[in-house]
Amino acid sequence: MEAADYEVLSVREQLFHERVRECIISTLLFATLYILCHITLTRFKKPAEFTTVDDEDATVNKIALELCTFTLAVALGAVLLLPFSIISNEVLLSLPRNYYIQWLNGSLIHGLWNLVFLFSNLSLIFLMPFAYFFTESEGFAGSRKGVLARVYETVVMLILLTLLVLGMVWVASAIVDNNKASRESLYDFWEYYLPYLYSCISFLGVLLLLVCTPLGLARMFSVTGKLLVKPRLLEDLEEQLHCSAFEEAALTRRICNPTSCWLPLDMELLHRQVLALQTQRVLLEKRRKASAWQRNLGYPLAMLCLLVLTGLSVLTVAIHILELLIDEAAMPRGMQGASLGQVSFSKLGSFGAIIQVVLIFYLMVSSVMGFYSSPLFRGLRPRWHDTAMTQIIGNCVCLLVLSSALPVFSRTLGLTRFDLLGDFGRFNWLGNFYIVFLYNAAFAGLTTLCLVKTFTAAVRAELIRAFGLDRLPLPVSGFPRASRKNQHQ
Repeated sequence: MEAADYEVLSVREQLFHERVRECIISTLLFATLYILCHITLTRFKKPAEFTTVDDEDATVNKIALELCTFTLAVALGAVLLLPFSIISNEVLLSLPRNYYIQWLNGSLIHGLWNLVFLFSNLSLIFLMPFAYFFTESEGFAGSRKGVLARVYETVVMLILLTLLVLGMVWVASAIVDNNKASRESLYDFWEYYLPYLYSCISFLGVLLLLVCTPLGLARMFSVTGKLLVKPRLLEDLEEQLHCSAFEEAALTRRICNPTSCWLPLDMELLHRQVLALQTQRVLLEKRRKASAWQRNLGYPLAMLCLLVLTGLSVLTVAIHILELLIDEAAMPRGMQGASLGQVSFSKLGSFGAIIQVVLIFYLMVSSVMGFYSSPLFRGLRPRWHDTAMTQIIGNCVCLLVLSSALPVFSRTLGLTRFDLLGDFGRFNWLGNFYIVFLYNAAFAGLTTLCLVKTFTAAVRAELIRAFGLDRLPLPVSGFPRASRKNQHQ
């Protein structure tokens, strides 16, 4: 063999080893996420649904739980996708020729983006509908009962749903873009249908993030105030302990002497109230024993960190709005090849990249908190060891929609300059200047409005409570005033 043939074989062998290495790394990363998600879901599931007398229902629930675990692992991977890419770029920029990080390259990052996109489509379009229909199915009438009969019914329902969604997307594409070429390309299932459908789902997720994130940013302050111990100026724990003890004593007397009240009593409700008051009293005792450092330093520092992160988020979006008006390069766009380790995606270097990662995680946590705090999705909130299987499926779908839209959300708001890789950058609406500009303006406006309203209301309530004005016999404005006729009488 000639020298050129040996060079070709060596190059092919090197490419083969790189592909194998990337597959092993991707598998290890996904296995880690899968294990974490499985442990999390087992803490929220209803044990009674998996230990029923009917082995068929238990088997169906176990299969649905594994599908939900896969979906939740994909959602967590979508959340980590953009931060991992930003950190990888900074590591390669700082250590370009280090032997121990040769496995970290653009091909691996690009492959992870493609895998997350593929698994997100698979979970949203096939796995989660299959899991829901599988848990609700009973088999066709006249067929033998069993898991296989449920599988047949679920597959038929899934095929009908796929045809229905395919027809709706075809009609929507014909209405939006009345072009023969676009309608013909819709017949190409993989190249047009799935990306177009995922583009619609991602746009829905981005709109959901636009609504939930400002609510979550405002909610973060109240939740942090409940979890941490406030200074004595803002909180009187002794009074709360006395009130809790008095309420518990009153309920205990009503339980011990049910005949003393002429109204019928719900004893189960009273027992639950007593247990809730006992739990509240234990928590108040722990908070009263907190140290002075934890009381006087922890709460102000936590509030200051939240205020700084929220202010940085709004400031970044405001700067990005100005950049959209000046520079066309500020528009979000896709990038086919991942050229990592060449230039930093932040003007502040590694420090700016760390700030970008922190802001991305902060906004994601805020969006999840705002999602579960909204009145529309409050009933979907999972409960510890008391979450039904259908509710777990709904939570996994919503979290996947939110997390898969996070890279597009972050790039649209200008939180990072890292361009979208793979099919994430093929969304048509990303190139529309008016949509991107109005989205940034709406986010900045809604976030500022929610923060001003929540912060001023919280400060006003805390000051009234601290100075004891809430105990004054002031007239309550919520009750209607008496009419003149009643006043004369």
